[in-house]
Amino acid sequence: MTHQKLTLPSPAKLNLFLHINGRLENGYHELQSLFHFIDYGDTMTFETNASGKITLSCNIKALETDDNLVLKAANLLVNLTLNKVEKGVHITLNKRLPMGGGVGGGSSNAATTMLALNSLWDLGHSTADLEALGNTLGADVPIFIRGKSSIAEGTGDKMCTYNVHNAWYLVLTPNAHVNTKELFSHPELPRNTPKLDNNTLNYSGITTDLKNDFQSLVVKKYPIIAKALQWLLEYAPSRMTGTGACVFAEFATEQQAQKVFQQLPEELSGFVAKGCNISPTHQVLFG
Repeated sequence: MTHQKLTLPSPAKLNLFLHINGRLENGYHELQSLFHFIDYGDTMTFETNASGKITLSCNIKALETDDNLVLKAANLLVNLTLNKVEKGVHITLNKRLPMGGGVGGGSSNAATTMLALNSLWDLGHSTADLEALGNTLGADVPIFIRGKSSIAEGTGDKMCTYNVHNAWYLVLTPNAHVNTKELFSHPELPRNTPKLDNNTLNYSGITTDLKNDFQSLVVKKYPIIAKALQWLLEYAPSRMTGTGACVFAEFATEQQAQKVFQQLPEELSGFVAKGCNISPTHQVLFG
C-alpha cells in the first residue's frame, strides 16, 4: 500500500438562526437552522500505512480516547471496507475550536476524517452514503460532509443548499460547557416556532425575526455567556450559535470585525473569521 499524507482544515460552523418547530413522537425535536461555515477551525493530518491500525494523537491529550468521534468515524469506514488489514492510518488532530461551544468541532473532525479516508483509501463512497453514515455519529456530522452552507430541517437530516452573502464574524468563546441534553429536556425551552418557507427565505443578516431558540434559556443558566453576548451586542446584532456557549456578531468587512475584536476585555476570548459557503475542507480536498 502506498503511504500517503494529507493535511486538511476541520472548520467551525455557525448557526445563523436555530428554530425549534416542535417535538416528535419519538422525543426528538424538529429543528430548522441555517448552517454556515467559517475559515477558522482545527487542523487534521492523515498518514496512511499498512498496519491495519487506526491511531490518534492530539495536542489535547485528554482527547486521545476511543470515545473521540475521529476514531469512531474512521472505524465506521474500516468496518465497511474489504482488505481491512491493509488499511491503517495515523491521525494527528491540532485542536483550536472550543469543546461544547456550539461551533461543531467534534462533528467537523468526524466529517473531515470520513472525507479524508474515503479519498486516501480510495473507497468510492458517495457523499450521500457518507452523510447517512455520519448521521449515526451525530446530527451535525452530515452538514460537514456535504460541505455547503445549508438550511437543515427535521433532526438535521434534511438539507437544502443556501448561499449566504459575504460577511466576517467575530466569535466569542466563553469558558463554559453547555449541557445540551439538559436544555432539550427543559420545560422553558421554546418548541413552537413556525417553520419558515425555504423558497421565500431571504437571509440578509442577523435580524430580530430570526433567532436562536436556545439563547434565552442559556443566558439565564450561564452568566458568563450572558456577559459575552451583552458585550457584543453593544457593537453589532449578535446571537448564540448552536446550544452555546459561543456567540457571534456579523460584520461587512474584516476591518470592522477586527476593530471590535481589539476592544475585547481581558476576561473574554474569541477570534475573527470569514464566512464560507463552501467548507474549507472541501475547498482543499476537491478544489
